[in-house]
Amino acid sequence: MTHRPVVDHGGALDRAIARFGGRRSDWIDLSTGINPWPYPVPAIPADAWTRLPDAGMLGDLLAAARGFYGAPAAAPLVAAPGSQALIQLLPRLIPPTDVAVLGPTYAEHARCWALAGHRVQAIGPADLDRSTASVLVLVNPNNPDGTLLAPDRLLVLARRQAGRGGFLVVDEAFAEVAPEASVTPHAGAPGLVVLRSFGKFFGLAGLRLGFAFGPAAMIAALDAAFGPWAVAGPALAIGRKALADHDWATAMRTRLAAAALALDGILSPAGLEPLGGTDLYRLVRVADAGRIADRLGASQILVRRFADRPDRLRFGLPPDAAAEARLRTALSNRD
Repeated sequence: MTHRPVVDHGGALDRAIARFGGRRSDWIDLSTGINPWPYPVPAIPADAWTRLPDAGMLGDLLAAARGFYGAPAAAPLVAAPGSQALIQLLPRLIPPTDVAVLGPTYAEHARCWALAGHRVQAIGPADLDRSTASVLVLVNPNNPDGTLLAPDRLLVLARRQAGRGGFLVVDEAFAEVAPEASVTPHAGAPGLVVLRSFGKFFGLAGLRLGFAFGPAAMIAALDAAFGPWAVAGPALAIGRKALADHDWATAMRTRLAAAALALDGILSPAGLEPLGGTDLYRLVRVADAGRIADRLGASQILVRRFADRPDRLRFGLPPDAAAEARLRTALSNRD
């Protein structure tokens, strides 16, 4: 399987500005699946900046994470400076083996396992139950099409992987908007590794905070590999408060669901065929996707393109009514 040395992602606003012009403040960045209404950053204690993070602060964060994600109180858990760091580190802790990645999906999974010397194969949904790979990797809900796999099915796969001495790695980066599909409540089950991303749902991607649940030995190995102070003090303080704020999360799920429906009401009349998504983004198919993306760029609107699927575009949520109006106008100006 061939992997590009550099994988393109959403959020490259600097490149869009270099091509189309404008200032950062002129642009509407719809290229990511990050919540445009972030959690209100609380006052951060001064010692979070001036002292090294201590075990008590980390313990409080881990307890809040278990509670928010619905994990068992004793589930092995490690915090990391972003789920991307976990995606990169995990493959380096496992001896080279056969890895199957359910796709199409977030390209960093296949890339990082391959860079660590594993034999990586891309598989489709029809191959999921018959894969013989020691490590099976999938994203649920999937990025970018939002496909959901039921927890019961994933637990069966995890048991199968454990029986052959392997693992099922489930990336739940967007599971906050589909909690019914999460397997985090089963964290600690044999063969199951779950990755969680803090920044997307809470809209604080720059904070760089993520979590991994899994077998005790693997979590201990990740913890040892990161070493002390892997998560900065301000991230510990903000993450602990946000993860304990269940009322905010409940209200935000309702707001995101309404915003996603409003986005559908902009995309569909413009002839963009919906292919799926979550309440944080929508994937569409359109024959002239590249030309539409360029036209949007000329209007200082950035969307996510896919080099290997030139008929796909992904749209994040517009942050306000003015952004919705600009998007609607830009899409209506198609030649």
